[in-house]
Amino acid sequence: MSNRAFTGGVRPGGLTTSTEIRILLCYLLKSIGTPLTRQEIENALLGEELVNYFELSDALDKLCALGHLKLEDGAYQVTASGSDLADTLEGEVPRSVRESAVNAVLTAQQYKRKQAQHKAEVTRTTDGWQVRCTIEDLGEQVFSFELYLPDELTANAVKEKFIADGDTVFRCMLGLLTDNRQLLSDLLK
Repeated sequence: MSNRAFTGGVRPGGLTTSTEIRILLCYLLKSIGTPLTRQEIENALLGEELVNYFELSDALDKLCALGHLKLEDGAYQVTASGSDLADTLEGEVPRSVRESAVNAVLTAQQYKRKQAQHKAEVTRTTDGWQVRCTIEDLGEQVFSFELYLPDELTANAVKEKFIADGDTVFRCMLGLLTDNRQLLSDLLK
């Protein structure tokens, strides 16, 4: 049986063997240091087009069956044998792929944390779309604004950008309203 992986949906430079994919998964979970759900792993690796969906699913199942990963409470954790495998064979996976995978997971985790604090809701109006953006801290709303936009695509883009960078929007607005030119200058650098 060939160890070649399906490559549909994988960008050039992505992983093309089942073995590489299994090594990457052990490396990723070891490097992140916290359990990851299947969705988090899929979002990171498929979003970066590093692996094929079917190969990823198969690799997760095989690694669990071999005892290199364990699935507890809906999240995968690397075991001691999986950690050893990652240490021994990490060089078999290109460094750029390893770094892309880790960065994708860290970015997704950061976005998830910000999503808990930076809220954005898109609703349809009679003549366009409304985006209501709020920042909450300690259960209290500390900042909010609403924008009316002509189309859903733009409204959803604003929503995603606010979730990712709402703190910068807040600091900019605070700098403008308090005439704090130093704060604005720092933001524009």
